[in-house]
This record gives sequence, structure tokens and C-alpha cells, in this order.
Amino acid sequence: MVSGPSSHDGGGRRLPTAVKIVIAGGFGVGKTTMVGTVSETQPLRTEEILTDESVGVDDVSGVERKNTTTVAMDFGRITMRDEYVLYLFGTPGQERFWFMWDEVALGALGAVVLADTRRLSDCFPSVDYFERRGTPFVVAVNCFEGARQYDLEEIEMALNLGPKVPVMLCDARSLESCKKVLIHMVLHAMKMRGLTPAPQNA
Repeated sequence: MVSGPSSHDGGGRRLPTAVKIVIAGGFGVGKTTMVGTVSETQPLRTEEILTDESVGVDDVSGVERKNTTTVAMDFGRITMRDEYVLYLFGTPGQERFWFMWDEVALGALGAVVLADTRRLSDCFPSVDYFERRGTPFVVAVNCFEGARQYDLEEIEMALNLGPKVPVMLCDARSLESCKKVLIHMVLHAMKMRGLTPAPQNA
């Protein structure tokens, strides 16, 4: 979602362009963390405590310390250089909540697919989903503390996405790291859709 032609407020100042971005990926990959890190407002979260009933249903291997899960979506907002207001919608990562994805992704300019090298295959459903929809996306590999570190070239080969899908390293806990991913994603999505970025303010 990109709003229509930019408008101005009563003082003649240019108003920022509204952009909808989806943050997707597997369970426990850092979607809620990323939205919370960058949001300039109190993020909306729909998390529930994992219970014994989820045993055998939710795969928590590799993220055993995680005790909550997003059941609908995360929502946050960040203004980029006074030119864009990014509305961030984090999808639920567990398969039993995937029915929410169509609602969350509706009207999005593009998506960030978060990946974890400990569970790299968990990002493939998100990749397949956005490829089927024709939604531009980037893959951001969340570098978890204690996880084995790989070169970006090794990750790109393992994902086998092709040259048109950017792959980046990031830290979902770092504001600057997340902002770089979001800026890269917006520029990539606008290029893929044939849109012209808003001019930078003086």
C-alpha cells in the first residue's frame, strides 16, 4: 500500500507517504522483536502464552526458550526521513495461524522475510507465499547471539532465491540495523513496481 499523490498540510509542508510493509518468517525468528524495535509508537501485539496443548503442534526446536506466540499480528509505525510513514504488520509464524496472512498482506507495498540460520527452512513458506502473490520482498537473516555465523554468500546459496531477491544480515534488536533493512526493502519494492521514490527533503 502506497498512498496516492503526496499532499500538504495547511502550512504548505509536504506530508509523508504512507506505506504498508509486512514482516514475515517462521516461528520465533524475531518478527515481534523487529516491529517493537523500530516502532515510534507503542506496538500492538497479539501474543499468547504457549501451553502444554501446543506440544506436538508447534515446533519449538531451536527456540525452546520462547514462551509466547503471535496469534493474529504485530503492528507498529515508523517515519523515515519525514518522507514515508511505514506501517509494519508482523504475521503469525505458526502454521495453524497462517489463515491470517491474506488479511495482513492485503495492500502491502512489499515484505521483509526474516530468517534464522538455525532453522533456515522455516522461512520457505513465507518466501513461497510472496512469490505466488507477486509481492516484492527481501530476506533479512536475523543474527542470533550464539548461533553459528555464515557468510552472506553461503546463505544466498542455501536459499537459492535468484538475483532479484536481496538477502541481508540484520539484528532485530538494533534500530539502525532494522531501519537499513526497511529502507532497502522499500527501495527494492518501489523499483520492482516501477514507482518513483519521494524526493528527499532538504
